[in-house]
Amino acid sequence: MPKIALHNVSKHYGNVPAADGLELEVRDGEYLCLLGPTGAGKTTALRIIAGLTRPDSGRVLFNDRDVTRLEPEERSAVLLSQTYSLFPTMTVAENILFGPSIRSAPEEEKRRTLSSLLDLVRLTKRSDSYPRELSGGMQQRNALARALATDPDVLLLDEPLRALDARLRIDLRRELRSLAKELRLTVIHVTHDQEEALVMADRIAVIRSGRIVQIGTPREVFDDPVSPFVANFVGQSNFFVGNILCSGNGRTTTVQDEEGRAVFARPCDIPVDCRAVVAIKVGNVRVVKESDSFLQGTVERTLFEGRIVHLDVNVEGLGRFSAKLPASRKD
Repeated sequence: MPKIALHNVSKHYGNVPAADGLELEVRDGEYLCLLGPTGAGKTTALRIIAGLTRPDSGRVLFNDRDVTRLEPEERSAVLLSQTYSLFPTMTVAENILFGPSIRSAPEEEKRRTLSSLLDLVRLTKRSDSYPRELSGGMQQRNALARALATDPDVLLLDEPLRALDARLRIDLRRELRSLAKELRLTVIHVTHDQEEALVMADRIAVIRSGRIVQIGTPREVFDDPVSPFVANFVGQSNFFVGNILCSGNGRTTTVQDEEGRAVFARPCDIPVDCRAVVAIKVGNVRVVKESDSFLQGTVERTLFEGRIVHLDVNVEGLGRFSAKLPASRKD
């Protein structure tokens, strides 16, 4: 399966940069999630890799072969777009078998392909239905099965699970990743859902304003963000700004603001007296009633989210801090 590389790729729409010197390397057989907010350039990057959008500058490489100017059908890559693009006059089964039929696959192979993919996307009982008879989630699953049926080397997924209900989305996360690994596909999966990326990806590439700002394993990106943007986008964070009082030599880092309030952070090598931003994940905040806590504030809002309760606390001089606590907690 191919490895993919984008080198200094740029694409502008008027004065708006959709890709701004984009650098990205995807390993052979890797499941990479391209994670970022709306308008960050995720879909543009996919379309450039697929050959559907021509970059203004830069190169696209498949296994070190320059494919920047090649047509989509010469890349062995298939893009599942957000718009589904199902053939309205074809049934679910006929849409899935369109690719195998075009390449004249044997009937037995087509039968096996259809059976396995219908089962994967939970559409076995709707194989004779037309797109107009399906819900949005069913249409999306049909489009996913049709993409997989083309037997690509590279699978490009643009928000493939966004229209599905919560339970099915969780099931398909596991099954889609397992299938990609079984077929040894190189996958680039675009999403703005951090939980989806954390669960599915071998590595996550965080994109902002057409540039990759961090790439690493889910744990690396979650635990070691390189900027406040990444810290808040991959796992909501609270921020505390102050000067470093103590750091280095494996010691806990102490950061204090102008009001004398202090928080502790993990060890770092930033020198004493330097300005620093501490990102505190909302799931790591401890809320107590005692008045001698590091930061004191007033609870403004509580939101019940099933197993957890989300608290917003107004800390005077710092603004809103958030916390997530087990719903079973009584105090």
